[in-house]
Amino acid sequence: MDTHSQELLEQYRSLLPIYSKMAEIIPEKLKGFFDEAGLIVAAVEHRVKTEGSLTGKLQLKGGKYSSIYDITDIIGIRVITFYIDDVDKVASVLERLFEIDWENSVDKRKAHETDSFGYLSLHYICRIPESAYTDPEHPEINKIRFEVQMRTVLQHAWANMNHDTGYKSGVEIPKVYLRNLSRLAGMLELVDDEFSRIRRELADYRRKVQQLVASGNLSEVELNGDSFRSYLTIKPFDRLNRRIASINQAEVQDVDLSNFLPLFQAMRFTSLGDIQNMIKDFSEAAYQIACFQIGLTDLDILSSSVAPQNLCTAYILKNGGGKMGLKLMLDELNGPSESNEYMAEFLVEQSKDLPFMNQ
Repeated sequence: MDTHSQELLEQYRSLLPIYSKMAEIIPEKLKGFFDEAGLIVAAVEHRVKTEGSLTGKLQLKGGKYSSIYDITDIIGIRVITFYIDDVDKVASVLERLFEIDWENSVDKRKAHETDSFGYLSLHYICRIPESAYTDPEHPEINKIRFEVQMRTVLQHAWANMNHDTGYKSGVEIPKVYLRNLSRLAGMLELVDDEFSRIRRELADYRRKVQQLVASGNLSEVELNGDSFRSYLTIKPFDRLNRRIASINQAEVQDVDLSNFLPLFQAMRFTSLGDIQNMIKDFSEAAYQIACFQIGLTDLDILSSSVAPQNLCTAYILKNGGGKMGLKLMLDELNGPSESNEYMAEFLVEQSKDLPFMNQ
């Protein structure tokens, strides 16, 4: 190694504590900014180039660098996303946080080689601006550039596997195997694209569901997890809960009602309109059940599940479900238990003389 390269290596050694500190702090800061932006990433990795690795680089092209600050990949950060679309979102966060050395940054996603899938990363060369952070004792922090690679989980996995199968052995790979690797790369690229497409379509679907729920077109909305969550945001059972609470001037305590979804599906409801029709047709019956249950008690706190459970009770009884139907309801809501059979029998006995059962 020539004298100049040895000098660069000495500079590296003197800056190594700062490199190590930056390599730990930058990923943590990035994770915080990703959280603020609502951006979920698979991983944020970091590494500092080892002295051995840097020595090899300087032996090959040490004359290219006038100072250690010209070497931009001593600190390496890798952000791994779940979706292709999120790579650009990560890049947007970096552009707001750091100074980007555009001349040395590379968008390898523009490559069109058949075997390029695992290397389609977006690479930014970054520097921490003084406006964001300064340390008078270590002004080098604002001079040190570092590399941030951004790629998807599939691209990352493929790059690692391809490196292992194609390069580490040092043996030329026969063309038949290279062709098979390229075919797999193409398949993974399609999978990456499909994941992003499906996510976009799901987002569009959820927006449509929210609009239909807000507009009241509930019969057009299929009953599923997404639609039921949107439905609960308009608090469809609140009016009946308040009416039931007025029996004892009780307070209604909100609880999670998502456990009613499998019950409604077991009742063969297929749209949100089916639930809305049940509320319309059986609210009076549910109120009658509540009057009988709590009218002579001093209960002053009621769960918000009382309305949907009484609605289901009335619906099942009126449609001939009887004791077995009520037991299945209780099993679905509370988990299978012998006590559910006794409770179901009690509800049948309790409700048989109520006006709604004789109409």
